[in-house]
Amino acid sequence: MDSTGSKNKPNREAEDGSVATMEQPTANPAGPLTYEQEAKNNSRRKFLKTTGYTLGTLALGGALSSLIGCTNNSEEPTPTGEPGKGEEEKAQPRNYNRALMFLTQEQFRIVESATERIFPEDENGPGAKTLGVAYFIDHQLAGEWGFNGRDYMQAPFYVGEKEQGYQGRLKRREIIEIGIKELNNYSLTQYQKSFPELVAEDQDEVLKAFESDALQLTTISASSFFKMLRTNTLEGAYSDPLYGGNLDMNGWRMRGYPGNQMSYTAVIDKDYTKMDPISLQDHMAH
Repeated sequence: MDSTGSKNKPNREAEDGSVATMEQPTANPAGPLTYEQEAKNNSRRKFLKTTGYTLGTLALGGALSSLIGCTNNSEEPTPTGEPGKGEEEKAQPRNYNRALMFLTQEQFRIVESATERIFPEDENGPGAKTLGVAYFIDHQLAGEWGFNGRDYMQAPFYVGEKEQGYQGRLKRREIIEIGIKELNNYSLTQYQKSFPELVAEDQDEVLKAFESDALQLTTISASSFFKMLRTNTLEGAYSDPLYGGNLDMNGWRMRGYPGNQMSYTAVIDKDYTKMDPISLQDHMAH
């Protein structure tokens, strides 16, 4: 303290040897800051400091991105895969309807093999496997048809006449499941191979045994199972593609069937006219 009562100001020596006096901060004329004012000032300083860092980072990042972008644009794109493969995949989207809803993978292979022998591919056109008949059957079993949703299924159950149709307690999906299992068991017993592993001739012999009731099953009729499977096969080959079979309407094309035409007025007065088939999907507005 000097004689005037003020504090001595600390001095520092400049590079040229002179003495510089450090300035003391000017006192706040309004008096000392309150706690709330001090906190507010600290928050404001922290915000400005953080904002400055953020803006600097964005500016630097933008500059680097521009440089990298310019470098990448100057390079030739690296070809991947086969030429035109990407465009072909975009033009032909995957058919997500070809998935299982009820059958297991093993059951599906048995049904696919059996239906292919019932409706085989030949010079006239594709068979059941190519047409997706097994998918049609799987989807039907997963729905109302498989549950006998529109049939009276309450007791009592009596053996009826053939004209009366099925009179049992089992649902269609249960009959198909039992029939698939018995079909495979018979193949293992007779040929020591599962049904899909058999050659075509042996598969035909197994199906004929079921068709003629050559084996007696305890829960279902072998011939009834075969009849149901054959009916399902024909339905899958010739129904609208909406239901999973008749892929690309090729079943209709084999028969010369025009599909779901809205009108025949343009050809009604003409001789037989071959028409491209139309599915229910073709009537959707685009």
